[in-house]
Amino acid sequence: MSRAPDLPEASGLRRSALAAERNLAPILAVLARHAPKSGNALEIASGTGQQITAFAAAHPGLIWQGSDFDPANLQTIEAWAAYAPAPNLLPPVRLDAAQTGWSRDHARLSLILTVNLTHLIPATAVLTLLREAALALRSGGVFMIYGPFLREGRATSAGDLEFDANLRARDPATGYKDIDWIKTQLEAVGFGVVVEDMPANNLMLTARKP
Repeated sequence: MSRAPDLPEASGLRRSALAAERNLAPILAVLARHAPKSGNALEIASGTGQQITAFAAAHPGLIWQGSDFDPANLQTIEAWAAYAPAPNLLPPVRLDAAQTGWSRDHARLSLILTVNLTHLIPATAVLTLLREAALALRSGGVFMIYGPFLREGRATSAGDLEFDANLRARDPATGYKDIDWIKTQLEAVGFGVVVEDMPANNLMLTARKP
């Protein structure tokens, strides 16, 4: 993966997050097993943008597009793309995944990926995300959701329990979602779903559209 010169102004726009750096390799490993070989791929809530350049480099047959609800994040996503350019990486777009109708602008996708989003938004927003993703994916398309989840309604580590409590203290509508609840929503519309353990007590849910 070629990199452009690391200019001071570029590095200032190009934010990074330790968690994103830490979970990149495990996510790439799961993508290697489940991602389609070709088509269009959308990352929802790309955040700093530091991961999507690696996704594009690892999967050159997919046309990748990052997105985020926060317009300020589009700058750092663009800065990472300039730092590690890839011919299969499109400019990022502003996207509110909790808003009904976004699938109309992102139709017939082969892959949708979101990392560390579901615990930061309300359950109603997660339901919209799932419904719209189901509409946006083409037949046989894959929807991958990574992050921390409840298991049987419970946090399974002291760190998760504390983080979940902190999220709910700031906004009671947010917090960890139960993995079985998300799995059930997807299975109800015909998706085949696989859940895999990931480092740091996270999970990856991979759902394939019939």
